[in-house]
Amino acid sequence: MLGLENKRVLVLGLGGRGRAACELLVRLGAKPTAADSADNPELRRTADGLRSAGIEVTLGASEAPSSDFDFAVISPAVASNSHLAQSVLDRGLSLISELELAFQQAKCLSIAIAGTNGKGTTAELLGSAFTASGRKTVICGHRARPACSVADQTKDLDFLILQVNAFQLERTQFFRPAVGVLLNLAPDHLDRYTTANDYTRANGRLFQNQQTFDWAIVQSQALERLRELSLPVPARTITISATDNAADLHMDRGLLLSRLPNWEGPLLDMDHCRLRGPHNAENLLAALAVGHVSRLPLEAMVEPLKAYSAGPHRFERVAEISGVEYINDSKATNVDALQKALSAARSGEGGQPNVWLIAGGRDKGLEFHDVGPLLAKRVKRVFLIGEAKEKIRSAWSLFVQCDLCESLTEAVDEAAKQAVSGDVVLLSPACSSFDQFRDYRERGETFCRAVNKHINQPNDSTRPSQ
Repeated sequence: MLGLENKRVLVLGLGGRGRAACELLVRLGAKPTAADSADNPELRRTADGLRSAGIEVTLGASEAPSSDFDFAVISPAVASNSHLAQSVLDRGLSLISELELAFQQAKCLSIAIAGTNGKGTTAELLGSAFTASGRKTVICGHRARPACSVADQTKDLDFLILQVNAFQLERTQFFRPAVGVLLNLAPDHLDRYTTANDYTRANGRLFQNQQTFDWAIVQSQALERLRELSLPVPARTITISATDNAADLHMDRGLLLSRLPNWEGPLLDMDHCRLRGPHNAENLLAALAVGHVSRLPLEAMVEPLKAYSAGPHRFERVAEISGVEYINDSKATNVDALQKALSAARSGEGGQPNVWLIAGGRDKGLEFHDVGPLLAKRVKRVFLIGEAKEKIRSAWSLFVQCDLCESLTEAVDEAAKQAVSGDVVLLSPACSSFDQFRDYRERGETFCRAVNKHINQPNDSTRPSQ
């Protein structure tokens, strides 16, 4: 554990994780200074609160303050190649992630879940299974509460369940989860990484400090990518897959099966679960694998896993109006997540396209062409919003008609006018939300409000399908 009494620590970034890092450092007797390159009303309110606790704060900073520091902590919102971060590295300061800081102060074992999609769902599945088995856990990390907010209060926990992303793993030093889970590796965040291989390498750091007595739960295809890049996985490894029957835990015609020694046979039937789709099958397989290596009885896991339903903004069924289903999948911020949503949406009569897709937002440097054939098969029309709408239209217009809209509300209204019974209006943006919204939650809530306006409005469901 890193001793912090009277240490002078620079914290880069004052979002939720940076603020939590500052507050943890104060509780542990350190003397933090905070800096952020942005300067807006929300950050000013945060700065005022930190200053009242005796923390020096600089907003609108282009480089690190000139004071002497023992080390620096970086929030995942701050890119490692930013001017602010580079000014720290140029001075020879050690720069660790807020995840690393939290890990070094935690007093219980950690289960860390990484990958492009499914981290939140898998973490919540595990939380339900552990709670049902009488184990004490807290879910923290990416898109959940900051790990630094609870790290020094973990002595009474059995496990800390951490959702971790590539940005948080970049600046780890000693981070070593007892169980590491890598769900999948689809291209993402290419606005921050030069290549998809760099993104894979960042995620591969999840396993770098594990020992042979730790556990790695890895999707089969993701494990192949790690091996292609010669990224080691030293822990005992269990593979999972919804499509590879050679995986240790796999799906076959809706049954989740195990071929692990002394745990062979069917584990769970997807038809008995609220979650749907192959991607959720892999989330369930990961949760079952983690529970198994953590010595949870299968019979104690099955009921909470069957009863679990995904939270808001994850393929959330908002309403059905005159036979038209409205799905909020705002958390789908990359192309892989969009593909999974389209595959999970109900099918049209006779297999005809029946989805009115709303997509777009801020581009993350992704390629959109590959999803084209699936769009042609499933989608009637696309309504595009946000900064990336022209780029996406160029990629998709050969496969499906694409209309540009000025707002999400306009897109919902247009889809509602044209959809007929049996259709699906799907918000699955394949982009981040930061051009028009505070985050994916605000985007999803805006979609829900726009849908709810149509609940009591007359809708001519006798229109012929288009």
